[in-house]
Amino acid sequence: MHVNRLILTRLCAVGAVCGLLAISAGCASSGSTIPKGVTTEADKFLYDKGTEALNKKKWMKAREYFRQLVDNYPQSQYRPDAKVGLGDTYLGENTLEALILAVNEYREFLTFYPTSRRADYAQYKLGYAHFAQMLAAQRDQTQTREAVKEFETFVERYPNSSLMPEARKKLRETQDRLSDSDYQVGYFYYRSRWYPGAVERFRAVLKTDPGYSNRDALYYFLADAYVKMNRKAEAVPLVDRLIKEFEKSEYLEKAKKLMVDLQSAEAAPEAKAQKKRP
Repeated sequence: MHVNRLILTRLCAVGAVCGLLAISAGCASSGSTIPKGVTTEADKFLYDKGTEALNKKKWMKAREYFRQLVDNYPQSQYRPDAKVGLGDTYLGENTLEALILAVNEYREFLTFYPTSRRADYAQYKLGYAHFAQMLAAQRDQTQTREAVKEFETFVERYPNSSLMPEARKKLRETQDRLSDSDYQVGYFYYRSRWYPGAVERFRAVLKTDPGYSNRDALYYFLADAYVKMNRKAEAVPLVDRLIKEFEKSEYLEKAKKLMVDLQSAEAAPEAKAQKKRP
């Protein structure tokens, strides 16, 4: 029921966006923002004015200039940059409807200008437009998955881009959000003492996302779930990884204590056997 409502909300938003596109297109064609005295390089005039308005965060005004350039000057050298500028105005506006439109503008740019000098920028902003729509870990993760896909595309296609450090950072954040979603389900099972369910979820996170930022907690609770299930041998390597990989962690002292208990449990049968020997 929740999913159906979410889908309906998205569809309504898309419908509203389509309506806004039709209205804005009509407004753009109804009048010109070019002064009468400007007869040459009108496309440059529009681009400069759009850029100026964009830098001042006047999203609607910038959009008006960029839209007129994109629609009326198909051969202009400034058209690709104006197309990116349109996406930036929607991204700056940062409403659900505007973010959907930003995704559309960046996708169209990458379709028509895949070899542009600004393709890396558009790809990064495409990922960011999905990133800005991500929901909390307990909710639907459709936009998170889209963001992961677009940031992974960026990393693959533009290894030398100056935006790479920021793209990798955002990719890690999006991957963490997806992993948080599974981890929290596993932790709920752990707290509910349904340890097989917890183990299944925790193991899935380790398999799909070995770089998960919260893996210290994952190691600890997965190990403890194994202990609760009397599978102590499987807990030992997890506790060992926690101790070796994390110099600082709220679970570090607990992990060290757990390791001592596990080692004592391993040593107990051997000590008992030695006492029985003649």
